[in-house]
Amino acid sequence: MIIGIGSDITDARRLAEVLERHGERFLDRVFTPVERAKSDRRRRRAESYAKRFAAKEACAKALGTGLSQGVFWRDMGVVNLPSGRPTMQLTGGARRRLDALTPPGFEARIDLTITDDGPLAQAFVIISAEPASAGPDSGKSKADNG
Repeated sequence: MIIGIGSDITDARRLAEVLERHGERFLDRVFTPVERAKSDRRRRRAESYAKRFAAKEACAKALGTGLSQGVFWRDMGVVNLPSGRPTMQLTGGARRRLDALTPPGFEARIDLTITDDGPLAQAFVIISAEPASAGPDSGKSKADNG
């Protein structure tokens, strides 16, 4: 069952301006070390960060809180499962919100798709609840450990 859906579009030009103006302070506040390592290796660095920014916004919308009620930027990080499928790793307030949304006897699965077609980056997040024994690419442990 679907328990949350979110989408976002981010302009990479705007994000590049923020990176230029606020640099490390912005990066430290918004992105996880894993996201930073991945984006900093990319030739199109601003586009990579824009995709991750859009994913965070979409995830916050899917959680139903936006960036409030204890959900912060770095509580949500884009990671890839061993299969390569992107998902969100949630910690802190985002993790608590996900746990509160997930019915007893179910595990949360976070499906994420991100793309960019310069200068725009787009993300969709679907959070679903599946019976606890649903399979290898689902569950809180996957959303937690990415």
